Amino acid sequence: MVPDALWDTVQPMLPHVRSQPQDGGTSPVDERAVFTAVVFVLTSGCAWRHLPPSFGVGAPTAHRRFMVRADTGVFDA
Repeated sequence: MVPDALWDTVQPMLPHVRSQPQDGGTSPVDERAVFTAVVFVLTSGCAWRHLPPSFGVGAPTAHRRFMVRADTGVFDA
């Protein structure tokens, strides 16, 4: 869904996000999978809570990363 050319353009602009250990730690999330899920929600009009599990990213994680990136202007760029 996210072509390599788009990913190569966007990846350097993404702020670094550290995993925050909760109850023993969490697994790191693939940044490209998160970005793909965000693009899907933004282009399809899908509600965050209806994000299909096939993206491999939970809706809360995708939404939280979207908000961080929106606050830093990634989507404006």
